[in-house]
Amino acid sequence: MSEWWHDDVVAQGKLPLLILFGTFVLTFLVTRAITRLIRAGRGPFRNVTHNGMHVHHSVPGIALLVIGAFVAVGAQTTAVNCVAAALVGVGTSLVLDEFALILHLSDVYWAAEGRTSVEMVSLAAAC
Repeated sequence: MSEWWHDDVVAQGKLPLLILFGTFVLTFLVTRAITRLIRAGRGPFRNVTHNGMHVHHSVPGIALLVIGAFVAVGAQTTAVNCVAAALVGVGTSLVLDEFALILHLSDVYWAAEGRTSVEMVSLAAAC
């Protein structure tokens, strides 16, 4: 197993891509679970608001995407590239989870149109 890991992942420079994919999928699953708990009124989670305005999770997602992109462009080591990959994976997941909201310019997260977000995340994961 360690030979495969080193020969096929690390030596081939695919570790950042694997980290990006893992954080993308994990963030989507965790985000969906948390939003369901918020909607059900269970757990410690609550909607985030600022001055009475709901802050959708695409907002921090965009910030993480931008930071991750800048870090990736300036990365000179594998470790920094892996950090950038994690930031991009998390940010992309948060943004695509609200793709339908951005597309419709309306909060359709729990409506039938909100399924577009799940389809976009599935398409991105498949790619």
